[in-house]
Amino acid sequence: MSRKSILGFASFTVLFLLACNATFTFGYPTPTTIPPTAAPTATPVPLSAQVTLVSVPFIETDQGGDFPPYTLTASTPQLNGSDDPRVKQFNQRLSDLIENEADLWRQSFRELPVTPLSNGSFLKVDYTLVSQYDEIWSLKFDISFYSDGAAHPGDYSLTLNHDLGQSRELALGDLFLPNSNYLEAISNYCIAELSRQMFFEGPFTDGAQPTSDNYRNWNIAPQGLMITFDKYQVGPGAAGPQRVMVPYDQLSAEIDPQGPLGGLVK
Repeated sequence: MSRKSILGFASFTVLFLLACNATFTFGYPTPTTIPPTAAPTATPVPLSAQVTLVSVPFIETDQGGDFPPYTLTASTPQLNGSDDPRVKQFNQRLSDLIENEADLWRQSFRELPVTPLSNGSFLKVDYTLVSQYDEIWSLKFDISFYSDGAAHPGDYSLTLNHDLGQSRELALGDLFLPNSNYLEAISNYCIAELSRQMFFEGPFTDGAQPTSDNYRNWNIAPQGLMITFDKYQVGPGAAGPQRVMVPYDQLSAEIDPQGPLGGLVK
């Protein structure tokens, strides 16, 4: 074999060996990892949207025997649809309100003469849901009664405003800024409205003065703060109970924007 051939064979052998020991790297692209999309957070359903207001009837009749005849009837509002403790507490408060009125009049009726002078005594309690927005429930109770032997029946009102979410009954002052003159503002508007009535004069004007007792019956309504004055409070019996709707814009300087009325004030 010639030297040229030997050199050529040797070169081929070296190249072959190098090729066998070589590490080849191929340029594949780096895969992109896409993070999983987080599941959307569910918006909590307000407690008030989970319940339904129903009426539970109540009737009690005693037609003689050891006590004078009387009849007690009522419709008790209750929330159905949730076992939340806040719902149970509200339902208990509503039941207590009706039971307290029934207990008061039952005791009064039983103290009357056993032999009736008429068809007997009665108590009737009805309610109206004035408004419900967000977690606020505002109810008005209309109570009529007759005591055997009286000249005529009577009536009066009770109101209840409750924040279901915070599980608390609202006082009138809870709607307004601390140290504000909200009673004066409400009273001024009511007096101006009642002054349109010819009967609102003399001692009847006292019933609209800015005192907590005069404004004990109030409701949160869509149009404004609804004030109820019972019969004889701001007028004669023939005029009946009076109601004044105080627009929220008339109270804007006193309303707490972070309070229960914040969402109703423009």
